[in-house]
Amino acid sequence: MAESRARRPRVSRRASPTVLERINPDAAGIDCGGSMHVVAVPPDRDDHPVQSFRTFTTDLHRLADWLVACRVTTVALESTGVFWIPVYEILEARGLTVQLVNARHVRNLPGRKSDVSDAEWLRDLHSVGLVRGSFRPTADIVALRTYLRHRHTLVELSAMHVQRMQKALVQMNLQLPSVVSDITGETGLRIIRAIVAGTHDPAVLATYRNWRCRASPAEITAALTGHYRPELVFALRQNLELYDACQRQIDVCDQAIEAHGRELTAAITPPGPLPPARAARQRIEPAFEVRAVLHHLTGGVDLTQIDGIGAYTALKLIGEIGTDMRRWPTAQHFTSWLTLAPKNKVSGGRLLGSQTQPSANRAANAFRLAAAALGRTSTALGAFYRRLAARTGKPHAVTATARKLAVLVYHVLKGDFVYKDPGEHAYEAHQRARHLRQLRQRATRLGFALVDPHTGEVFAG
Repeated sequence: MAESRARRPRVSRRASPTVLERINPDAAGIDCGGSMHVVAVPPDRDDHPVQSFRTFTTDLHRLADWLVACRVTTVALESTGVFWIPVYEILEARGLTVQLVNARHVRNLPGRKSDVSDAEWLRDLHSVGLVRGSFRPTADIVALRTYLRHRHTLVELSAMHVQRMQKALVQMNLQLPSVVSDITGETGLRIIRAIVAGTHDPAVLATYRNWRCRASPAEITAALTGHYRPELVFALRQNLELYDACQRQIDVCDQAIEAHGRELTAAITPPGPLPPARAARQRIEPAFEVRAVLHHLTGGVDLTQIDGIGAYTALKLIGEIGTDMRRWPTAQHFTSWLTLAPKNKVSGGRLLGSQTQPSANRAANAFRLAAAALGRTSTALGAFYRRLAARTGKPHAVTATARKLAVLVYHVLKGDFVYKDPGEHAYEAHQRARHLRQLRQRATRLGFALVDPHTGEVFAG
């Protein structure tokens, strides 16, 4: 026994490294703030490897000069509010590779929180390749996104003033919202403008009714019989003026978006003819022909052929994700970035949870709104939504349908196929065939067979 032990060869153990391999030795980290940026470079590049710079433009250029002098080629930048945008653009213009990092992914150890330690922590993580850059579109798409986000803000402001007009009307017991579907429609605005102009006779106000309004003149007269209090009429007038101002600003913003769209498509070869529209134009859409601009910008791809994706929704999606889907290797990467894919938590071989990660991703919100509208359509995606809503509830069905829409948009923009709705009946037939196949397989495992009650045909496994 001792002799066999003596003959056993000795195994040399490899010494484990004390530090991780630095795959980015020329990396720096920047902790962004509202008035000061703290920058950390490798310790061997400067006698003071951690320095602070103010957020003025001259100081940001001095920051870039210092990074170039320290032979830094890549920078990890924490996405703090909007403070990172100016330094990101300046460093990118200098030719540095800038990794925009989500603060949630690079949390430091507890009890070690300071601006200096955060900058050093970002530098160390980036040097060993443990940070992932966030997605940022190209500069021209960023400009389009800025226009669209500003337009969305104007629409929200406009809706807020509409709600305040409704409140003033109800406080005067003028039930105009009960007899017209939209007080900002032709009938509603004509009546409101007459009220703020001094006309308070319900019978006279009813004459401003449009002939297409479903409510009769007698119903409108009864709804407009109330207490016209001067202070509430004043509030109604002020909110009407603010609503009109927002509408004028939205029109100007639409003109800027159209002009920028022409700049984006100037260098792109015009594609083939535009397919016919599948849905009518909505009031919230910009005044110009959105589908034509998108069809030219995407090189002949028409996202509005996908059920639930209107022209304005497609424009907002392009403003958020761009047209180059090569930024995501697969559709799974794309849906994960949208936070529409389940975030599985596994411990000890057990699945603890699979909820989607909370996020304020605007593209994901657009997909969710489109998915919620599909429940009332007789399409394959609508049937998919209704099947899941009946089984798991509407919130889960909205998320699952939004993910399916995102996958379709990904493949359509990549040019993998042209979407064509198979129809509700085709989807239900496919689900029926799938259920029958599962039943036959289960019956075979149990030693039985399925029999067609109409023909008597036996279905083996």
